[in-house]
Amino acid sequence: QVQLVESGGGLVQAGGSLRLSCAASGRTFSNSRMGWFRQAPGKEREFVASISWSAGSTYYADSVKGRFTISRDNAKNTVYLQMNSLKPEDTAVYYCAVNPVVGTTRAEGWGQGTQVTVSS
Repeated sequence: QVQLVESGGGLVQAGGSLRLSCAASGRTFSNSRMGWFRQAPGKEREFVASISWSAGSTYYADSVKGRFTISRDNAKNTVYLQMNSLKPEDTAVYYCAVNPVVGTTRAEGWGQGTQVTVSS
């Protein structure tokens, strides 16, 4: 079973940047697709980005394309989400996920989440 621990969330002004990290342990991280999801208050969890095990392919939600970048370091068992040009509507709890099911909000495992708050 995989354990995921997110970090890097916080409070930032609109237009600012944050980098989230997700440290994985407990299984072969390098063979797993990884993803980031988010859930805003009163809303359902939504897909943000995902990356293949080799980092050869990445996918993004339309709402974050051109602003967010997902990456991974298999030597460190860590996946990152660089968030630039943040907007108040990006405010949410961000979750790291292992082997997300494409087109859904299902995954094999989840982290505990990290809060991102963007002030206007």
